[in-house]
Amino acid sequence: MKRIALAWIGIIVACCCAIASEKQLAPTGLMCELLSKRDLAGAQDVTGIDNPKPQLGWIVPLTKPNDRQTAYQILVASSQDLLDRNQGDVWDSGKVDSSASLSVEFAGKPLAANTNYFWKVRTWNHDDAPSTWSASQIFRTGSNLDRYKTPTFEPLPREIAAVKVESTGPHSYFIDFGQAAFGFLRLNIDVPAAEQTLTVRFGEKLKSPNEIDRKPGGTIRYSEAKVELSPKKKSYDVHPQADKRNTTGAAIKLPAATGVLTPFRYVEIEDCPVELITANVRQVMVAYPFDEQAAQFSCSDERLNKIWELCKHTIEATTFAGTYIDGDRERIPYEADAYINQIDHYVLDREYALARHSHEYLLEHPTWPTEWKFHSIFMAWADYLYTGNCESLAHNYASLQKKTLQDRARPDGLLGSNKQQVSHDDIVDWPTGERDGFVHTPVNAVVNAFYYRSLVLMGQIAEALGKTDDAAHYKAMAQQVYDAFNKMFFNAQRGVYVDGEGTDHASLHTNMFALDFGLVPQEHQATVVDFIKTRGMACSVYGAQYLLEALYEAGQADYACQLMTDPGPRGWLHMLDLGSTMTLEAWDMQFKPNLDWNHAWGAAPANIISRYLIGVRPVAPGFEKVMIQPQLGPLKWAEATVPTIRGPIHVRIDKAEHGGMTLQVSLPANMTARVGLPASGKSEQMLVNGKPQKGTLEDSTLWIDDVGSGENKFQLSP
Repeated sequence: MKRIALAWIGIIVACCCAIASEKQLAPTGLMCELLSKRDLAGAQDVTGIDNPKPQLGWIVPLTKPNDRQTAYQILVASSQDLLDRNQGDVWDSGKVDSSASLSVEFAGKPLAANTNYFWKVRTWNHDDAPSTWSASQIFRTGSNLDRYKTPTFEPLPREIAAVKVESTGPHSYFIDFGQAAFGFLRLNIDVPAAEQTLTVRFGEKLKSPNEIDRKPGGTIRYSEAKVELSPKKKSYDVHPQADKRNTTGAAIKLPAATGVLTPFRYVEIEDCPVELITANVRQVMVAYPFDEQAAQFSCSDERLNKIWELCKHTIEATTFAGTYIDGDRERIPYEADAYINQIDHYVLDREYALARHSHEYLLEHPTWPTEWKFHSIFMAWADYLYTGNCESLAHNYASLQKKTLQDRARPDGLLGSNKQQVSHDDIVDWPTGERDGFVHTPVNAVVNAFYYRSLVLMGQIAEALGKTDDAAHYKAMAQQVYDAFNKMFFNAQRGVYVDGEGTDHASLHTNMFALDFGLVPQEHQATVVDFIKTRGMACSVYGAQYLLEALYEAGQADYACQLMTDPGPRGWLHMLDLGSTMTLEAWDMQFKPNLDWNHAWGAAPANIISRYLIGVRPVAPGFEKVMIQPQLGPLKWAEATVPTIRGPIHVRIDKAEHGGMTLQVSLPANMTARVGLPASGKSEQMLVNGKPQKGTLEDSTLWIDDVGSGENKFQLSP
């Protein structure tokens, strides 16, 4: 029977392939100014495109292995009807011989303000065969077509059904929506009697089964609302009272039409005159458009699967403000929060406009910590690396230069701080108790590690913009800091880096930032790694981003995975054990008594799993070339779908029972890969699609270069 089933599967697959070969595929994933989430129906949800020459992009259809686009044709029309008749009255590019599928600049008739336009594209493959036309996408211009502005979508309401509605007494109910979200409650009830009042309670945390904790502590949310019922009304949107701290001052203001939002998972209702069932109640979640199917991950460790889902939901749910914010207590954007939020969002959805908008907002509304300023440079480079679009870099180049703080550099190249900045602006980690005893000095290693990394990235940014003199200048400055850093802070006798000039204290932070940012010479990495591994998770959820990065960069996948799945109080499993469905601001209330339960900067495992455990990272801007270097650590297998601007990458890794590894990779068209597998021996060969192929052995990793698009299978023997 098994052979028969396999035979039928083979026949079905063959038939499907035959059908596909008869019908040419079309481009998908159309983008205008990095916006991809709406087709015809959603133009009103866009804040407006003010670029008079908007940039367009698409995913090239994969028609054969190693496929690439060789030409494209774009039509832009003033109506859907004209576009359906293949008439580009606003722009018909004709057939353009080019492999460009990202950041293709509009070159048609001048666009009018506040107007909808309709466009589509077709491409030619490596055999010069044309695709069919793509589905159309709409874009809407803004009011000012002569300025630079990153457009975004408005966060939108979406109804979520309850997973549990249970009577807890006469006219009283307990409701569980499964996950916390920012939003409000929608009641659909028909009251036959006279007007009356019911009570609604919102909560993130339980005191006991079916009972919301009304004094949850910290900034964990609980609120109440009264609802006046009327026989004339069938539906009620119930909002909590506004919180003064997160709706005034520097907090991101929500549109008046949105109403007051609160994060909640649970609802209690009292004095309800009708019986409630799941159809009567909805959690109305307000969030930026998010494709929940774009990214997938599963592995042999169910604990890690749960952590992934926790982090994934956090990134979606915390977009309610239309700008990356720190959490519900303040709702203020901060650079470090936004950077971790950004790289998490990139690996979870093919969406880049919200991150760019948040980054540029922070350039105009900077915050106070020293290291947060460097994070603006980190965000700018990540934006370019993942989108391949240098428009934001060019527009904000002068602002980014100021973020290096190079005016504070001493003659030896290192940054100094004045006495007021030492213990206030130089943040190291947050909260202050999470610094592993770090000793603040006017010239400290953490600030200078960030400074070095920022100079390296500014050199790459200058090079990307064709500013060769600036690129050489930043490269020389980075080298000076590298040399001075190692001379000043490395203690050769102990094999570790000390916290600053004039102290012999060595903290986890000094050593993990130095390792992550490329400041540790190869000959010193072993002792630095050994020291780091003695400290455990002696940092905050923010610091965990850099600790895990540093460990994977140093090939310490086993220990990194151990930290991610640690069941103790300093871990993501503890967040789940507490009952949260979003990542916390800190590991536990004992470390930060005013923490909230909805902080995106705690979701580091999302990007760490995708970028390091699965190992998918862009090598060339816009994923023209990608690195795939899985580091499974103790896992037996793992698989993932990683969204990119050029299309999804599918990866499956399996360890062989007696050593060795099999890696299956599916790449979209217009992309090549550099694939690396851990090599225990000195062999320079692996099987690629069943055939031996020589690779390059570097630091116990065997690399195969120039892997083409489509399906590829790599097998490495022990």
